[in-house]
Amino acid sequence: MAKLKGNLLYGQSGGPTSVINASAFGVIDEARNQSEFIEEIIIMRHGIQGALNEDFIFVNQQNEEDIQLLKHTPGSAFGSVRYKLPDFREDDTNYLRLLYIFKKYNIRYFLYNGGNDSMDTCSKIADYFDHINYECYIIGVPKTIDNDLPFTDHTPGFGSAAKFIANTMMEISYDMLAYPNGKVTIVEIMGRHAGWLTASSAIANLSGFGPDLIYLPEIPFSIEKFKKEVSEIYRKKKQCLIAVSEGLANEEGIFISSSSGLKDAFGHFQLGGVASKLATTVSADLGIPSRSVEFGSTQRAASHIQSLTDVEEAIEVGRQAVIAAIEKHTNLMVVMHRASEGPYAITYKLHALNQCANTEKKVLKSMINAKGNGITKEFIDYVLPLIQGENTPVFKNGIQQFSKMK
Repeated sequence: MAKLKGNLLYGQSGGPTSVINASAFGVIDEARNQSEFIEEIIIMRHGIQGALNEDFIFVNQQNEEDIQLLKHTPGSAFGSVRYKLPDFREDDTNYLRLLYIFKKYNIRYFLYNGGNDSMDTCSKIADYFDHINYECYIIGVPKTIDNDLPFTDHTPGFGSAAKFIANTMMEISYDMLAYPNGKVTIVEIMGRHAGWLTASSAIANLSGFGPDLIYLPEIPFSIEKFKKEVSEIYRKKKQCLIAVSEGLANEEGIFISSSSGLKDAFGHFQLGGVASKLATTVSADLGIPSRSVEFGSTQRAASHIQSLTDVEEAIEVGRQAVIAAIEKHTNLMVVMHRASEGPYAITYKLHALNQCANTEKKVLKSMINAKGNGITKEFIDYVLPLIQGENTPVFKNGIQQFSKMK
């Protein structure tokens, strides 16, 4: 294979996870091992917008301690973005700017770390460079707590979020035992069209302290059925713990949440408020005291309870992306295949970016119980290996230490 020497450009996009920066560490560490091909590692600030604005971080100017701390740092250490590129055949303005920047910095390897919409961006850039015959190898690095990227067994970020959700549901459940006559507590969990995260609340039931009812967006939601099921459980237990996806919708596909009506750059409604709305319904229609809890960004930012399995896999997808790029693969995303269940093992492969973009993988119907209000053993068997192990945080003066790359 003829050697192509140049610089590597990396960026993060979309919603953060507690392990996306572990993938960045994997990219950086492997790229430094590949100095025969990669001269300099450049990082975009705020994703593709950073490339357009020539807003870069140069890894060779950073402290090694900050690079190592990426494995323990939540959020997007280099900033994220939701920026939709048009098709270059309709408007090539951004692409001409990118081409200028890529040539200026001799960028020959481009890695973009994100979810569905980020893979769309990645694929469009790869198509443009192919169209104009600019030699640059482009690989998508998967991440999303939503676990809804297709063609991969799971996505980095999901395991740690699932671990946080399961353990936090246990804590809420145990807290509810304090009073003889409790409340209906409704916990809202992220998930627009795919309920993987909400399903993860069922892991808590393995300890005996978990949700009584679980509602996913894969099943049309009925308010009347919901009220009946809540009443039955509260009558027996004098309390009820419920996990709901933010994207619950009725038979007509209308969101149950009190959506703001605002949309992001990719046309997605900004959701939130379904737990509050349902708690109000329980109090008003059933006369039962209720409360709502919204995990919000905590479920993707909880680096103190990362899954070690998730961290190690996040690092490895970063490494695999670098290896794929220097081997002159392009317009592909790194995917994980489950090679075996016992013991659990993953192999890494590549899949076409345009097939990974803008497609959502939903929870299998066989993983949802017949009543549509709970989870089957099939899901538990699937998710348990992903939450194993702890990535012990680095503490100083009792607080976690995070990367401060400049």
